[in-house]
Amino acid sequence: MLPEPPLRLTLDETALIHNWHRLNELSGAARAGAAVKANAYGLGAVRVARLLRDAGCRDFFVAYASEAAELVGIVDPAQVSILHGPQSADEAAWVAANGFRPVLNSIAQVQLWRATNGGACDLMVDTGINRIGFSQEQLSDPLLADLDVTTVLSHLASAEEDSPLNALQQQRWSAACAALGRGERSLANSAGIMLGADFHGDVTRPGIALYGGVPCAALEGEIRQVAFPEAVIMQVRQVQAGQGIGYNSTFVAPRDMRVGVVALGYADGYLRCWSGKGAMLAGGKRLDVLGRVSMDMTVIDLSQTPELSEGDWVTADYFLPTAAALSGLSQYELLTALGRRFSR
Repeated sequence: MLPEPPLRLTLDETALIHNWHRLNELSGAARAGAAVKANAYGLGAVRVARLLRDAGCRDFFVAYASEAAELVGIVDPAQVSILHGPQSADEAAWVAANGFRPVLNSIAQVQLWRATNGGACDLMVDTGINRIGFSQEQLSDPLLADLDVTTVLSHLASAEEDSPLNALQQQRWSAACAALGRGERSLANSAGIMLGADFHGDVTRPGIALYGGVPCAALEGEIRQVAFPEAVIMQVRQVQAGQGIGYNSTFVAPRDMRVGVVALGYADGYLRCWSGKGAMLAGGKRLDVLGRVSMDMTVIDLSQTPELSEGDWVTADYFLPTAAALSGLSQYELLTALGRRFSR
């Protein structure tokens, strides 16, 4: 059998389920769905969808039809919304044949869907983020009149901030839902849930908070860490005082040091921004990153952990809110950048 890689992304299933239940409670009269696009933000869409299905989740959101295909046999296709809608006639036909719901974002996509005699669909309304979606004026187009609309969606641009755009988008979304006169309503992402009942509609769409992210202060203390990147110590070395470590010797040992070379690098999503800033954790101790992160390797300080040796595992210090503040990356990037060499 092929040996396991020296990298693994451990998923705390209990924390994931806790986060979904808590977000479901915070959604009030609405029910919480789950954004599982981008391979469930890098954590494994099949595994995450199965866990959330068993926890009671009934609404799943992906970006592309290819992502929906991964969920065949895992969840009911009628519970999966494909956010970007069909990009071609062939794709529309595949979505219709397999019973998924496309989120239609334009008149052109409505035409594709109608040409397939497609059934239930969702509609995306642009209320101010100016990406994809119908304008308020387009909602009166006759082509939309007899569509079997399950959910009317929009997307908040600044939910994590105290921005006047939030209230404006909520008002536009409510007006759009009233104008269509049918379908459930969905607006709030993770941070949007905390804006209150006026933003909840019938279905909320948490993403980052499911996976351990804390996008706004109101969610502090509510969300548990889910993802734990771990790597093997490949080699232990003794470095003499005055010797440089890594590319360009950006770290020079101030004393004789015991260091470990870890099987983790920027090819795995542990990016060079962690150079001289990041740390691994083992036995309650923090093991600082020394020098520059390489493509496949990172060097850490083992001076205070004589018990660690080659073959032992260490865990990246990766609690998303603090990791984002330290690295300069967003909490979303921290997860979605984690590479395919991790076993999950």
